[in-house]
Amino acid sequence: MARWVPEPKKSTYRSDFERDRARILHSAALRRLAAKTQVVSPGDDDFIRNRLTHSLEVAQVGREFGRSLGCDPDVVDAACLSHDLGHPPFGHNGEKALDEAAAQVGGFEGNAQTLRLLSRLEPKKMTDDGAAAGLNLTRATLDAATKYPWRKQDAPLQADGQPTRKFGVYDDDAAVFGWFRQGVEAQRLSMEAQVMDLADDISYCVHDVEDGIVSGMFQLGWVADTDQRQGVIDTTRHWYLPYTDPAAIDAALGRLEATTTWVTSADGARHAHAALKDMTSQLIGRFSTAAFEATRDAYGNDPLTRHTADVVIPENTQIEIATMKGIAAHYVMSSERRQPLYEAQREILLELVDFLFATEDRFLEPMYAEDWRNASTDAARQRVVIDQVAALTDHSALMWHGTLVRGTAQPTTLPHGLYL
Repeated sequence: MARWVPEPKKSTYRSDFERDRARILHSAALRRLAAKTQVVSPGDDDFIRNRLTHSLEVAQVGREFGRSLGCDPDVVDAACLSHDLGHPPFGHNGEKALDEAAAQVGGFEGNAQTLRLLSRLEPKKMTDDGAAAGLNLTRATLDAATKYPWRKQDAPLQADGQPTRKFGVYDDDAAVFGWFRQGVEAQRLSMEAQVMDLADDISYCVHDVEDGIVSGMFQLGWVADTDQRQGVIDTTRHWYLPYTDPAAIDAALGRLEATTTWVTSADGARHAHAALKDMTSQLIGRFSTAAFEATRDAYGNDPLTRHTADVVIPENTQIEIATMKGIAAHYVMSSERRQPLYEAQREILLELVDFLFATEDRFLEPMYAEDWRNASTDAARQRVVIDQVAALTDHSALMWHGTLVRGTAQPTTLPHGLYL
């Protein structure tokens, strides 16, 4: 199997794809996800998910779904494990802050940062001339891990004629991208990447709702109220389905409420936790089965791999998944009471970027300090600082900000006394 930096063939019991999965599993970038926000901050509750547990759950869903379609399970597993490696501290809120900080050097995107980690920043292999080659994964695994196979300036247009904000490749990483995408139709996702994408959507749409309920932010029974239901529908349209008829979202919500395992109220007791787990399990099965049957109906029973087919998701299933996302977005991410927290998080990252750039390589970790010294332009040095800050966990970002920016020995405190 081809790798960016050729490696001698190893006569072991492991396949190249198993070796890829192992490299990701043992990476520092994956371990750091344990202290990065998924939806609710990792330190707020022992039950809720962080980026690492989310990634493990995505890998379980994706591996089984991909195997059922004939994909190599280790390629799918590796892609699922790596899909969130590029996310910075404070989840999508941190991503927005770093995108602002990197506006003059090509922006920041968690998916593009993932490719940068896999192919450059995560130390495993070096080229003959001493350049970093990241984990040096196979062509198939890198392709599977690339959810948005285009650069920012090549982003496809949305229905409103505007380019999508998501992209998966920085200009700096165009060479390795061109290598593993050679011969592939432009902007086409591999079958394994589509499986990873669906597994991610399914996992976080049900688990974010579960975490929001367990953390006491809402109950699903609230959606029966006319005003709150309309709020959920409006949020779903605004965040995920801008061109969908509100009646279709309402109908999807009705179908979900009609399932036998829908939990309208959970009080935290053991039986309530069991009911919630049963609901999430049944919903994962509902969405996965619908996509499996539709894909098999379209392509038959042959193994479906790489660029030979597409995952087919029925429209009703797509709307149901988006509606579940909308519930979490309405009650958690867009909650007005959390806006001061989000603003404080953004300010911390922006101030940290400015401080580290102004102090050059003095406070950067050794790997990034070396990158700074090797950078030949201010733009390249700015990217190094962005790489460094993106690598921090939620807690280490607060520690760095408190120690370096504020000059205290204590981590910066977020609103309401929350430590992340």
